[in-house]
Amino acid sequence: MKTKNIAIIYAILAAALYAINIPVSKLLLNYAGTTIMAAFLYLGAGIGLLIYGSIEKLAKIPKTQEHLTKKELPYTIAMVVLDIIAPILLMFGITRTTSANATLLNNFEIVATSIIALAIFKERISTRLWTAILMVTIASVILSFEGKGTFSFNEGSLFVLGACICWGFENNCTKMISNKSSTEIVIIKGCFSGIGSFIIALLLEEKIPQVKWIIAILFLGFIAYGLSIKFYIMAQQYLGAAKTSAYYSIAPFLGVIFSMVLLGERPVIQFYIAMIIMIVSTVFMIKDSID
Repeated sequence: MKTKNIAIIYAILAAALYAINIPVSKLLLNYAGTTIMAAFLYLGAGIGLLIYGSIEKLAKIPKTQEHLTKKELPYTIAMVVLDIIAPILLMFGITRTTSANATLLNNFEIVATSIIALAIFKERISTRLWTAILMVTIASVILSFEGKGTFSFNEGSLFVLGACICWGFENNCTKMISNKSSTEIVIIKGCFSGIGSFIIALLLEEKIPQVKWIIAILFLGFIAYGLSIKFYIMAQQYLGAAKTSAYYSIAPFLGVIFSMVLLGERPVIQFYIAMIIMIVSTVFMIKDSID
């Protein structure tokens, strides 16, 4: 299989793993505060990948990527800071709006990543890819008007959009170091961002949840952040920030499906119209990657 096709699989897998984050987080936020939740999610990612890396060493799996150096330090620091702010904003957003709303608004991360990639990092974005991104955005808007105030620019929506902008910058910073060890990057992301969020949670005097809920959040963090980010970085190495984000755009779509299953949310006709647009946009992305 071609390297580019493998990278596409990594991007889609990253999206699928992250898609469970918002609906499951919505459930777990009943037992944990917003900031402490963000902290344990990222700590779960860092600790999980630390164990993963240790297993790789014990199994003597050959490494194909280099370690981070001082040269990448500015991007690494920016990545960690943004990863402290973004998940906290997302958790605040989730508590103030519906799971479907938060999930769909996550599509704004694609727009933010692409515009930043173009404006700051001068990454080339094809007309076909811009068309696909526009179609995904249109689908998100259609989905967002499911009724009963599902898409309302309330306080929760603004928090989610703020998180997406932070992740847009973070995605581009990560792209600049994506040629380095993806496992090492996620360990640094998870551990340092998690510790930073934990300190903020303590300053805010948030209550530490019960051990069983901490374990549940850590496991969710390992799956939805740790493994997802690892696959995302591996995809970025070959596809670039904008193109990887375009494939990643299926995450909100999958998230809505998970919200239906886990939270009992039921879509109306707009959902199926948006689904068709999503499918067409995905075809555009695939053609853009193959060409």
